[in-house]
Amino acid sequence: MSFHVVIPARLDSTRLPGKVLRPIAGVPMIAHVCRAALASRAASVWVATDSPDVAAAAEAAGAKTLMTGADHVCGSDRIAEAVAGTAWPPEAVVLNVQGDEPMMPPALIDQVAEALLADPEADMATAGTPIVDADEWANPNVVKVVAAGGRALYFSRASIPFHRDSANADFSRGRRHLGIYAYRVAALRRFAAAETGHLEAHESLEQLRALELGMKIAVVEATALPGPGVDTPADLLIVEERMNNQ
Repeated sequence: MSFHVVIPARLDSTRLPGKVLRPIAGVPMIAHVCRAALASRAASVWVATDSPDVAAAAEAAGAKTLMTGADHVCGSDRIAEAVAGTAWPPEAVVLNVQGDEPMMPPALIDQVAEALLADPEADMATAGTPIVDADEWANPNVVKVVAAGGRALYFSRASIPFHRDSANADFSRGRRHLGIYAYRVAALRRFAAAETGHLEAHESLEQLRALELGMKIAVVEATALPGPGVDTPADLLIVEERMNNQ
């Protein structure tokens, strides 16, 4: 299995400025993400960033870096710019591991990469996991995915698939989308060359651009689940406590 991990990591964050450099257990968050990716079976691990400070922290953690512009609609667009500076062929597989996922399991990185490598007809691959309760089902910050035959049909912040005959929330068929992606380089280039799609803009979900372009996205049931991501100072404390307990 041969693939590359590219971690998009901008310094500016609307909800938590300087997020990827915030310390967790005395180490910048981006360093934790790099270490998780380096523990996978990736052939190489890169951080795509617009910040020299982020690049320095990533290199100190053992990753390589690719400098990008500051203005990108989404992480996939940043990765596409970074990949353009490499000699990777169109069929090469690239994993997008988000820079605010310090507890990403290396096994999940490998699983999503393998899903794309094993499916020559797919353009992308990602992962899902069962919805665990009604609050998660109703939460618009929890992205849901509906798939059939191992392919994504739609992603939404809404509670899908909706059970029309149920008086109560029925999340038994719901799947939470985990924000990790594998792409073939050719598909990534096509994605980045396209304008922001109407559905993508409406739901603020970049993966909908790929569906609007007719791309095939393989979806696997995650065998290892990431810990919480980081969006707020409270999230930092939660992640640090979990790391200390482990």
